[in-house]
Amino acid sequence: MSKRTNQPKKKKRARKHGFLAKMSTLAGQKTIKRRRTKGRTRLAV
Repeated sequence: MSKRTNQPKKKKRARKHGFLAKMSTLAGQKTIKRRRTKGRTRLAV
């Protein structure tokens, strides 16, 4: 029996979608800014 497709890793998720990853690009910074103005409690993963 083969493994399932999704094998989640916390570190990989954080590196790709985390706060620092978002802040490293201009588009990501705009995303964080939009989420702050909307009032999100969680800005990034």
